[in-house]
Amino acid sequence: MITLDSVSTVLLTGFQKWWGQEFWLTRFVFLRALGVIYFVAFLSLFNQFKPLIGQNGLLPAQLFLQQLNKNFSSKWVAMLQHPTLFWVHISDQLMWLFALAFVILSAAVVLGLSNGITMLILWVLYLSFVHIGQVFYGYGWESLLLETGFLSIFLYPFWNLQWFPAHHAPPKLIMVLLLWVLFRNMFGAGLIKLRGDAVWTDLTALVYHFETQPIPNPLSWFFHHLPVPILKVGVIFNHVAELIVPFFLFGPRLCRHLA
Repeated sequence: MITLDSVSTVLLTGFQKWWGQEFWLTRFVFLRALGVIYFVAFLSLFNQFKPLIGQNGLLPAQLFLQQLNKNFSSKWVAMLQHPTLFWVHISDQLMWLFALAFVILSAAVVLGLSNGITMLILWVLYLSFVHIGQVFYGYGWESLLLETGFLSIFLYPFWNLQWFPAHHAPPKLIMVLLLWVLFRNMFGAGLIKLRGDAVWTDLTALVYHFETQPIPNPLSWFFHHLPVPILKVGVIFNHVAELIVPFFLFGPRLCRHLA
Protein backbone atom coordinates (compact mmCIF):
# COMPACT_ATOMS: atom_id res chain seq x y z
CA MET A 1 0.00 0.00 0.00
CA ILE A 2 1.34 3.40 -0.99
CA THR A 3 1.38 5.87 1.88
CA LEU A 4 2.40 9.49 2.18
CA ASP A 5 5.44 8.44 4.21
CA SER A 6 6.63 6.01 1.53
CA VAL A 7 6.23 8.63 -1.20
CA SER A 8 8.11 11.25 0.84
CA THR A 9 10.86 8.72 1.57
CA VAL A 10 11.32 7.99 -2.14
CA LEU A 11 11.39 11.69 -2.99
CA LEU A 12 13.84 12.48 -0.19
CA THR A 13 16.13 9.62 -1.23
CA GLY A 14 16.08 10.81 -4.85
CA PHE A 15 16.74 14.38 -3.73
CA GLN A 16 19.71 13.33 -1.59
CA LYS A 17 21.17 11.26 -4.43
CA TRP A 18 20.69 14.18 -6.84
CA TRP A 19 22.50 16.62 -4.56
CA GLY A 20 25.22 14.09 -3.82
CA GLN A 21 26.36 13.97 -7.46
CA GLU A 22 29.20 16.13 -8.72
CA PHE A 23 28.11 16.48 -12.38
CA TRP A 24 31.66 16.86 -13.70
CA LEU A 25 30.95 14.86 -16.86
CA THR A 26 27.61 16.63 -17.37
CA ARG A 27 29.31 20.01 -17.20
CA PHE A 28 32.08 18.86 -19.55
CA VAL A 29 29.64 17.72 -22.23
CA PHE A 30 27.32 20.69 -21.74
CA LEU A 31 30.01 23.37 -22.15
CA ARG A 32 31.56 21.69 -25.19
CA ALA A 33 28.11 21.52 -26.82
CA LEU A 34 27.39 25.14 -25.89
CA GLY A 35 30.73 26.13 -27.39
CA VAL A 36 29.75 24.43 -30.66
CA ILE A 37 26.45 26.33 -30.74
CA TYR A 38 28.21 29.62 -30.03
CA PHE A 39 30.81 28.83 -32.71
CA VAL A 40 28.19 28.11 -35.38
CA ALA A 41 26.18 31.21 -34.41
CA PHE A 42 29.11 33.57 -34.74
CA LEU A 43 30.75 31.93 -37.72
CA SER A 44 27.46 32.58 -39.50
CA LEU A 45 27.41 36.15 -38.19
CA PHE A 46 31.05 36.69 -39.20
CA ASN A 47 30.13 35.82 -42.79
CA GLN A 48 26.79 37.67 -42.95
CA PHE A 49 26.79 40.74 -40.70
CA LYS A 50 27.83 43.19 -43.44
CA PRO A 51 24.94 42.51 -45.85
CA LEU A 52 22.48 42.23 -42.95
CA ILE A 53 23.31 44.90 -40.36
CA GLY A 54 26.47 46.52 -41.73
CA GLN A 55 26.73 50.17 -42.73
CA ASN A 56 25.38 49.38 -46.21
CA GLY A 57 23.33 46.36 -45.18
CA LEU A 58 19.62 45.65 -45.33
CA LEU A 59 18.99 46.97 -41.80
CA PRO A 60 22.04 49.01 -40.75
CA ALA A 61 22.65 48.67 -37.03
CA GLN A 62 24.05 52.19 -36.83
CA LEU A 63 20.77 53.70 -38.02
CA PHE A 64 18.87 51.41 -35.65
CA LEU A 65 20.80 52.72 -32.63
CA GLN A 66 20.25 56.30 -33.78
CA GLN A 67 16.51 55.67 -34.00
CA LEU A 68 16.48 54.05 -30.55
CA ASN A 69 18.23 57.10 -29.14
CA LYS A 70 15.42 59.30 -30.50
CA ASN A 71 12.64 57.06 -29.17
CA PHE A 72 13.76 57.17 -25.54
CA SER A 73 14.00 60.08 -23.14
CA SER A 74 17.76 59.73 -22.88
CA LYS A 75 20.59 57.62 -24.23
CA TRP A 76 20.99 56.05 -20.80
CA VAL A 77 17.40 54.79 -20.87
CA ALA A 78 17.93 53.43 -24.37
CA MET A 79 21.07 51.64 -23.21
CA LEU A 80 19.20 50.04 -20.32
CA GLN A 81 16.42 48.84 -22.62
CA HIS A 82 18.80 47.58 -25.31
CA PRO A 83 22.18 46.87 -23.68
CA THR A 84 24.99 46.47 -26.20
CA LEU A 85 28.66 47.35 -26.40
CA PHE A 86 27.96 49.12 -29.68
CA TRP A 87 26.47 52.10 -27.86
CA VAL A 88 30.07 53.19 -27.25
CA HIS A 89 31.01 52.93 -30.92
CA ILE A 90 29.73 51.05 -33.94
CA SER A 91 31.35 50.37 -37.30
CA ASP A 92 31.75 47.47 -39.69
CA GLN A 93 35.34 47.12 -38.56
CA LEU A 94 34.38 46.84 -34.88
CA MET A 95 31.61 44.33 -35.61
CA TRP A 96 34.10 42.30 -37.64
CA LEU A 97 36.57 42.36 -34.76
CA PHE A 98 33.96 41.34 -32.17
CA ALA A 99 32.63 38.55 -34.38
CA LEU A 100 36.15 37.23 -34.97
CA ALA A 101 36.91 37.34 -31.24
CA PHE A 102 33.70 35.42 -30.57
CA VAL A 103 34.59 32.72 -33.14
CA ILE A 104 38.04 32.25 -31.60
CA LEU A 105 36.79 32.17 -27.99
CA SER A 106 33.94 29.75 -28.76
CA ALA A 107 36.38 27.45 -30.57
CA ALA A 108 38.62 27.58 -27.48
CA VAL A 109 35.65 26.54 -25.31
CA VAL A 110 35.02 23.57 -27.61
CA LEU A 111 38.67 22.59 -27.22
CA GLY A 112 38.52 22.79 -23.44
CA LEU A 113 38.90 26.37 -22.20
CA SER A 114 36.81 26.46 -19.04
CA ASN A 115 36.37 29.55 -16.88
CA GLY A 116 33.70 32.06 -16.00
CA ILE A 117 35.39 35.08 -17.60
CA THR A 118 35.42 33.42 -21.03
CA MET A 119 31.73 32.53 -20.80
CA LEU A 120 30.95 36.07 -19.62
CA ILE A 121 32.76 37.61 -22.60
CA LEU A 122 30.93 35.28 -25.00
CA TRP A 123 27.59 36.16 -23.42
CA VAL A 124 28.22 39.93 -23.52
CA LEU A 125 29.32 39.77 -27.18
CA TYR A 126 26.30 37.71 -28.18
CA LEU A 127 23.96 39.99 -26.22
CA SER A 128 25.50 43.00 -27.99
CA PHE A 129 24.77 41.57 -31.44
CA VAL A 130 21.28 40.33 -30.54
CA HIS A 131 20.22 43.84 -29.49
CA ILE A 132 21.31 45.37 -32.80
CA GLY A 133 20.29 42.41 -34.98
CA GLN A 134 16.66 43.57 -35.24
CA VAL A 135 14.46 41.16 -37.23
CA PHE A 136 17.40 38.85 -37.94
CA TYR A 137 17.79 38.20 -34.21
CA GLY A 138 14.15 38.33 -33.17
CA TYR A 139 13.57 34.62 -32.67
CA GLY A 140 12.97 32.64 -29.51
CA TRP A 141 16.22 30.68 -29.73
CA GLU A 142 18.19 33.90 -29.29
CA SER A 143 16.75 34.56 -25.82
CA LEU A 144 17.05 30.85 -25.00
CA LEU A 145 20.75 30.86 -25.90
CA LEU A 146 21.31 34.06 -23.93
CA GLU A 147 19.66 32.60 -20.82
CA THR A 148 21.61 29.37 -21.13
CA GLY A 149 24.85 31.23 -21.83
CA PHE A 150 24.33 33.42 -18.76
CA LEU A 151 23.95 30.41 -16.48
CA SER A 152 27.07 28.83 -17.97
CA ILE A 153 29.14 31.72 -16.57
CA PHE A 154 28.80 30.21 -13.10
CA LEU A 155 29.70 26.61 -13.92
CA TYR A 156 33.44 27.14 -13.41
CA PRO A 157 35.61 29.35 -11.22
CA PHE A 158 35.70 32.81 -12.76
CA TRP A 159 39.48 33.07 -13.28
CA ASN A 160 40.26 29.37 -13.66
CA LEU A 161 43.22 28.85 -16.02
CA GLN A 162 43.09 25.05 -16.21
CA TRP A 163 41.58 23.24 -19.18
CA PHE A 164 39.04 20.55 -18.22
CA PRO A 165 39.30 21.12 -14.44
CA ALA A 166 37.63 18.21 -12.68
CA HIS A 167 38.40 19.08 -9.08
CA HIS A 168 35.84 21.89 -8.96
CA ALA A 169 32.28 20.56 -9.03
CA PRO A 170 29.65 22.81 -10.67
CA PRO A 171 27.18 24.56 -8.34
CA LYS A 172 24.09 22.40 -7.91
CA LEU A 173 21.83 25.45 -8.07
CA ILE A 174 23.10 26.26 -11.58
CA MET A 175 22.52 22.67 -12.67
CA VAL A 176 18.93 22.89 -11.39
CA LEU A 177 18.40 26.18 -13.24
CA LEU A 178 19.74 24.66 -16.47
CA LEU A 179 17.26 21.82 -16.09
CA TRP A 180 14.57 24.43 -15.45
CA VAL A 181 15.45 26.11 -18.77
CA LEU A 182 15.20 22.77 -20.56
CA PHE A 183 11.93 21.97 -18.79
CA ARG A 184 10.38 25.32 -19.77
CA ASN A 185 11.51 24.95 -23.36
CA MET A 186 9.99 21.49 -23.81
CA PHE A 187 6.88 21.90 -21.65
CA GLY A 188 6.14 25.32 -23.16
CA ALA A 189 6.43 23.87 -26.67
CA GLY A 190 3.83 21.28 -25.73
CA LEU A 191 1.43 23.77 -24.16
CA ILE A 192 1.57 26.20 -27.09
CA LYS A 193 0.59 23.39 -29.44
CA LEU A 194 -2.46 22.48 -27.38
CA ARG A 195 -3.52 26.14 -27.21
CA GLY A 196 -2.62 26.96 -30.80
CA ASP A 197 -4.68 24.69 -33.03
CA ALA A 198 -7.28 21.92 -32.76
CA VAL A 199 -5.16 19.58 -34.91
CA TRP A 200 -3.02 18.90 -31.83
CA THR A 201 -5.99 17.89 -29.69
CA ASP A 202 -7.71 15.77 -32.34
CA LEU A 203 -4.29 14.25 -33.18
CA THR A 204 -4.35 15.15 -36.90
CA ALA A 205 -1.36 17.55 -36.91
CA LEU A 206 0.94 15.14 -38.78
CA VAL A 207 -1.69 14.55 -41.44
CA TYR A 208 -0.85 18.03 -42.75
CA HIS A 209 2.66 18.61 -41.43
CA PHE A 210 4.78 16.82 -44.02
CA GLU A 211 3.19 18.58 -47.01
CA THR A 212 3.46 22.01 -45.42
CA GLN A 213 6.78 21.90 -43.53
CA PRO A 214 9.15 24.74 -44.52
CA ILE A 215 12.14 22.50 -45.26
CA PRO A 216 10.98 19.01 -46.34
CA ASN A 217 13.48 16.16 -46.48
CA PRO A 218 13.64 13.12 -48.78
CA LEU A 219 11.54 11.05 -46.36
CA SER A 220 8.71 13.61 -46.04
CA TRP A 221 6.75 12.14 -48.97
CA PHE A 222 6.78 8.65 -47.41
CA PHE A 223 5.79 9.92 -43.96
CA HIS A 224 2.96 11.95 -45.47
CA HIS A 225 1.47 8.79 -46.99
CA LEU A 226 1.59 6.72 -43.81
CA PRO A 227 -1.80 5.52 -42.51
CA VAL A 228 -3.60 8.15 -40.43
CA PRO A 229 -3.64 5.99 -37.24
CA ILE A 230 0.17 5.80 -37.33
CA LEU A 231 0.40 9.57 -37.80
CA LYS A 232 -1.89 10.05 -34.79
CA VAL A 233 0.43 7.86 -32.71
CA GLY A 234 3.22 10.22 -33.75
CA VAL A 235 1.27 13.18 -32.33
CA ILE A 236 0.65 11.27 -29.09
CA PHE A 237 4.39 10.58 -28.84
CA ASN A 238 5.02 14.31 -29.26
CA HIS A 239 2.64 15.12 -26.41
CA VAL A 240 4.31 12.55 -24.15
CA ALA A 241 7.79 13.89 -25.01
CA GLU A 242 6.85 17.53 -24.42
CA LEU A 243 4.20 17.42 -21.69
CA ILE A 244 5.10 14.42 -19.52
CA VAL A 245 8.76 13.54 -19.95
CA PRO A 246 10.06 17.03 -18.92
CA PHE A 247 8.90 16.35 -15.34
CA PHE A 248 11.37 13.46 -15.21
CA LEU A 249 14.22 15.97 -15.42
CA PHE A 250 13.86 16.73 -11.72
CA GLY A 251 13.69 13.12 -10.59
CA PRO A 252 16.44 10.68 -9.60
CA ARG A 253 19.30 9.92 -11.97
CA LEU A 254 17.51 7.12 -13.83
CA CYS A 255 14.52 9.40 -14.50
CA ARG A 256 16.79 12.10 -15.89
CA HIS A 257 18.52 9.60 -18.17
CA LEU A 258 15.15 8.43 -19.47
CA ALA A 259 14.12 12.04 -20.05
